[in-house]
Amino acid sequence: MKDTRTGTLYGVGLGPGDPNLMTLRAVQAIGDADVVAYHSARHGRSIARSIAAAHLRPDHIEEALVYPVTTETTDHPGGYRGALEEFYEKAAARLAAHLDAGLTVAVLAEGDPMFYGSYMHMHKRLADRYPTEVIPGVTSVSAAAARLGTPLVEGEEILTILPGTLPEEELTARLAATDTAVVMKLGRTFPAVRGAFEASGRLAEARYVERATMAGERTGELADIDPASVPYFSVAVLPSRVDAPRPSPSPSASGDVVVVGTGPAGPLWLTPETRGALAAADDVVGYTTYLDRVPVRPGQARHGSDNKVESERAEFALDLARRGRRVAVVSGGDPGVFAMATAVLEVASQDAYADIPVRVLPGVTAANAAAARAGAPLGHDYATISLSDRLKPWEVIAERLRAAASADLVLALYNPGSTSRTWQVGKARDLLLEHRSPDTPVVLARDVGGPTESVRTVRLADVDPAEVDMRTLLIVGSSQTRWVRRGGAGADRSVVWTPRRYPEA
Repeated sequence: MKDTRTGTLYGVGLGPGDPNLMTLRAVQAIGDADVVAYHSARHGRSIARSIAAAHLRPDHIEEALVYPVTTETTDHPGGYRGALEEFYEKAAARLAAHLDAGLTVAVLAEGDPMFYGSYMHMHKRLADRYPTEVIPGVTSVSAAAARLGTPLVEGEEILTILPGTLPEEELTARLAATDTAVVMKLGRTFPAVRGAFEASGRLAEARYVERATMAGERTGELADIDPASVPYFSVAVLPSRVDAPRPSPSPSASGDVVVVGTGPAGPLWLTPETRGALAAADDVVGYTTYLDRVPVRPGQARHGSDNKVESERAEFALDLARRGRRVAVVSGGDPGVFAMATAVLEVASQDAYADIPVRVLPGVTAANAAAARAGAPLGHDYATISLSDRLKPWEVIAERLRAAASADLVLALYNPGSTSRTWQVGKARDLLLEHRSPDTPVVLARDVGGPTESVRTVRLADVDPAEVDMRTLLIVGSSQTRWVRRGGAGADRSVVWTPRRYPEA
């Protein structure tokens, strides 16, 4: 139980800068305080104090918590982080002395105390020892959206908040993957932040807000901002895409086509680049089952079709692009592995579509997903073969199976069976038994990543065609593939792996 003789600690959110945006509770807490503390750089000026200045009394004890460093280097033996840790400990001790004396302490924080705020460092050191109340404040994120006068996030959109201090590649990936975003802490990070917006294809949407609600406020297009003029108290904003104006395609301008892989199942398997391409598209085209994995976005047209019309689907997508549309063609797994990329590129090679840009973005293919679930069966050389004889004769498939088996390659077998193809698995098993031991491990991976996922390992001799359908992928081990059980006594976890080193003859 906390000692009632001690003072109370308040973390007071002041809002984004305009004193009129302070909450009534924030004003009340400052009025109740005996001690008012605030952070500042070594120049001594405190934005937090300036916001709350009208509510400070002559009898307030003021504690200026002056950072020993901000962005400069330091000779502290612990480096920059060590210097700050020592500062926070000393600052907390100063406030603790007042609290131990029974005084109430209000620590001022711009924005919200728990949102990238300096107060949180005092909170972590003091809140478990003293009665504490955190008073929320309007964040700079909300202020920036209000000053831009445009919705920040709406409906099912995802808002991502990022520090500009992240590496540029990380910023790029996250900006490409999200619907809307705010990047904080600009200043010296601005060139890298701008580069990330450009690399992610989002620069044209990005807005800039400086000192929102404060004197000297500035807003504009991010692309037009001079990097040398950007202070720390500024943010970059990607507003909501819902109802945002999209440029109307010019009849004489061509759009483009991007072929994307959705991985073996749902959103967890999408890459950031793929998420960005799907979000930016005017039209999404694909087999209905794969199209259902893509979130519905306002203003975006969706064109679903049957699984057996790849060429027609590709031609439709390219015709849309020829009319100036940005088109995403959706494929399962990786679009370049037994999937839509080949169909699109084949049609795009015709003279009529020669000027239409086509990109292919990779996805997690079924073999990699199944292998990861099983362990590491693809740890050495392997071959991928489709057992479907819809587009090539079975004689070709059998010849390739024999060649790969005699070369002692691990095999990833796609499209093993369906309602109309029920005999190929048995034929492939019997053929492989001519070259492999009956004890060779075979991974049967069905619906990996989906709600009915099943991953089992059986002996090659025990492969039952009745247990294999179109949603199953088979990984057949080589002579070196190992199948072990891990997890101690009573555990039933099979792990399959193929050593990276192959024995010399």
